[in-house]
Parts: sequence; structure tokens; C-alpha cells
Amino acid sequence: MTFKAPDSLAEQIAHHLAERIIRGELKERERIQEQKVTQALNVSRGSVREALLMLERRHLIVILPHRGAQVTELTPHNVKSLYALVVELYILLARSVAEGWQVEADLAPFLAIQRSLMDALQREDINDFVERSFDVMRAAFPFSNNPYLQETLENLLPAISRTYHLALERRKGEMGQFVNTFAGLLQAIIARDHEQARVVLTAYSQHNCQLVLATLAER
Repeated sequence: MTFKAPDSLAEQIAHHLAERIIRGELKERERIQEQKVTQALNVSRGSVREALLMLERRHLIVILPHRGAQVTELTPHNVKSLYALVVELYILLARSVAEGWQVEADLAPFLAIQRSLMDALQREDINDFVERSFDVMRAAFPFSNNPYLQETLENLLPAISRTYHLALERRKGEMGQFVNTFAGLLQAIIARDHEQARVVLTAYSQHNCQLVLATLAER
């Protein structure tokens, strides 16, 4: 039996604020004042300060000297930089799964996620769809057995999620594109075709990056 400690208060606060940023309720460059968060959530200022440090590590806020915390800006440069890094990490993770799976039961979590994605697509539930899409990444972690890769991706996940929400809110039809991409990726992994997995992930990353950039340009 594996013990899993409940999230700390600071982690819960960070998650609450992250959701508001990801969904656009807290706007770019908007200040997040410790005192207001403390009063609104009825928590200690120390817990809020710790939560803000977590959000800074996850690239959702920046803490400026004498000015406090504010929501990071989504710029074309930031988006391109994020996707250039993330695609290489995804490729590394996909290779680990392709090399590591041994029996069909090892692939069962991915098939279950595929069904969940289809269900979210049919309901046009963006929030659930984005969450399920990151389940793919987490299901792959045990195959890599690389804590540094896992930590890096987990810290980047909120920033990636923010771009997904931004694009999908305007173009819900893109959810179908992701489902097709995942199906192609799964086929490559089953075939242990590392190069095809790279091709699928690179094409999707470039497509999604351009989609986010186009959405930014329309604002």
C-alpha cells in the first residue's frame, strides 16, 4: 500500500489560484495581493506566500520586488519557448513507454484515457478534456522512472494547460484533432516506432503552438 499525504494548505491555495489563472478569471499582469487572498480564503498569510512561490515555479505568476505577485503574460515568445521545450520532453516520455511496455495490460490505462477523451469530446467539456489529456502524461511517468522529467513536466503543466484552455475556448473543434493525434501516437507506441512517435508529437506541437499564437493575435 502506498501512502499519499493530503495536499498541504499552501498546495490547495495554489491550485485554487492556478485554476482561476488557467481559465482566464485572473488576467495577465493582474496583481494578486496576499492580504486579499488571505481574507477571501480565511487562511494564513504564510500559507498564501508559500502558494505564490509554488505558482511562480509553475510559471503562472511572477513575483516582482516591491510590487508583489502578478499573473504572467502570454506572449508569442513565451508560447514558442514553452512548446519547443515541452515537445522534446513528451518525445522522451513516449520513447520510454514504447520501450517499456511488455504486456497488453500495460497499455490499459492509455486505452481508458482514450475513452475518457472521447466522452469529454462528445460533451464538449473543455475542462475535463484538458485534464484527461494530461492523464496521458501521468500514465507514462512509471515507464520513464525519471523523477527529473516528471518534476519538470508537472511544473510546466499549468502553463501548458493555460494555453490549451485559451485555444480551445475559441476553437472547440480542435479537441477532435487531439483525439486523432493520441490515436496515432498510441499506434506508434504499440509498434515501438520511436521515429513515428516523434513525428506525431512534433506535428501536433507545432499545430497547437500556431493555434495558440493565432488566438493571441485575435485578442
